[in-house]
Amino acid sequence: MDKGHNIKDRYRFKIGYLHKVCHVKQNNHVTRRTIISYSVIILIMFEQRSNKKDNKLIGNYGEQIAAKYLKSKGFEILNTNYLKKWGEIDIVTRRTKKVHFVEVKTVSYETKELLISNVSRGSWRPEDNVHPQKIKKLSRAIESWIMEKNYEGEWQIDVVAVKLVLQEKYASVKYLPNIIL
Repeated sequence: MDKGHNIKDRYRFKIGYLHKVCHVKQNNHVTRRTIISYSVIILIMFEQRSNKKDNKLIGNYGEQIAAKYLKSKGFEILNTNYLKKWGEIDIVTRRTKKVHFVEVKTVSYETKELLISNVSRGSWRPEDNVHPQKIKKLSRAIESWIMEKNYEGEWQIDVVAVKLVLQEKYASVKYLPNIIL
C-alpha cells in the first residue's frame, strides 16, 4: 500500500475490498481510518436495506387502507396484489358491472402537521409517481388478469393516493377514478 494513500476515497464503493483492507496491518496495527470508512459504509448499507423494508411496510399499510376505503364506497374486492413477472395490480375491485384495476401509491409523514404543511404547499403527491413505465407494467398485468379470468366486460384503471402518519394513526385517502392511459 502506498504511503499517504487515501483508503476511503479508493475503496468507497468496493465493499469486498474494504473487508480485506481492514485486516491489512500497517506498522503492526490496523489503521483507524480504514476501520471508520468500513463502519460508515456498513451503516449506509444497513440504512438502505432498512429503508426498502420500511417502504414495503408503508406500501402494505397503504394498500390495506385503500382496500378498506374502497369497500366502504361499495366496491367488492376481487384480488389484492395480483402479481406476474411483468407487473402487479395492487387491488382488483368490482362495482356494478365494471371491474376496476387500482394502483395504490402511499407516502408517509412524521407528523400530521408536516403532512398538512406539504399539502398546503402543493409539494409532491403520491399519485405523481404513476409514471408511464409503471402504467406499462400495470397494463401488461391487466392483460394477464383479463385473459386468466376470461373477462369480457368493461374495466378501468383507478389510482388511490394514501398519505400516512403512522405514529399518530392518521391517513388521508384520495380516489382518482378512470385515469387515462
